[in-house]
Amino acid sequence: MKTFVFTKENEEKFQEQLKKYPNSDAMMLPCLWLVQEQENWISPEAMIFIANKLKKTPIQVYEVATFYTMFNLKPIGTYHIEVCKTLSCMLMGANDLIKFMKDTVGIEPGQTSEDGKFHLSAVECLGACGGAPMFAFNGVYKENQSVESLKKLVEGCK
Repeated sequence: MKTFVFTKENEEKFQEQLKKYPNSDAMMLPCLWLVQEQENWISPEAMIFIANKLKKTPIQVYEVATFYTMFNLKPIGTYHIEVCKTLSCMLMGANDLIKFMKDTVGIEPGQTSEDGKFHLSAVECLGACGGAPMFAFNGVYKENQSVESLKKLVEGCK
């Protein structure tokens, strides 16, 4: 069976975070973030690792990981594009961004490109309605986007 452990750097981050939180329940989300930052997704082995670290059951970790949509429960592409799907962004062209990804990269929301480079997600409000349409690229928010700006970004990643 494959196992998971934090990198030395993430173990140090974990130990620092541990000092800030009152109990292991409060550490669940920070632990899940550390895993996702390290691996780009949260594997069953990582959930078992977290459960052991926090003295919880694996199902307790699973319950939290599956509740929050920002956690990836399967491997995703190197480049994660999260397009806002709420009203302001859709009115300002988010559908065009999604269509561009389908037409040029061959993926729809929830899919990873065959080469493993790109993963597309349609997500709830990213909190920049005044800068619509927007998307996050590997966690970096980009407002006032267009098909042309997305095309440049994608081409720069190839």
